[in-house]
Amino acid sequence: QVQLVESGGGSVQAGGSLTLSCTVSGYSYRPYIRMAWFRQAPGNEREAVASISNGGGGTYYTDSVKGRFTISQDNDKNTAWLQMNSLKPEDTAMYYCAAEFSGGRWADAAAYNYWGQGTQVTVSS
Repeated sequence: QVQLVESGGGSVQAGGSLTLSCTVSGYSYRPYIRMAWFRQAPGNEREAVASISNGGGGTYYTDSVKGRFTISQDNDKNTAWLQMNSLKPEDTAMYYCAAEFSGGRWADAAAYNYWGQGTQVTVSS
């Protein structure tokens, strides 16, 4: 059974940094894996933040985080990190890790079969 476990959320002041990690386990070898981070603030829809596929190829970011967030993945492709710098209060949300093995649209939540439990990020002004 595929499982995703996230860690690294917390509370910081604006301008600070946090690193989220996500480890996926319980799957046999797949030639393709995409891991992504989504976020959802109260009253808002779930939003795609960043994704990465196949050990560093094909990284994507939503416009609001470009230049501030960096997604990376280990060579074994089972752990992904989201380095978040210059955090803003509008980055406050529950952050979810997701994984898919089929090559769907990176920002489409419906393309992801597996999700973590979420980790809260709170940025105060």
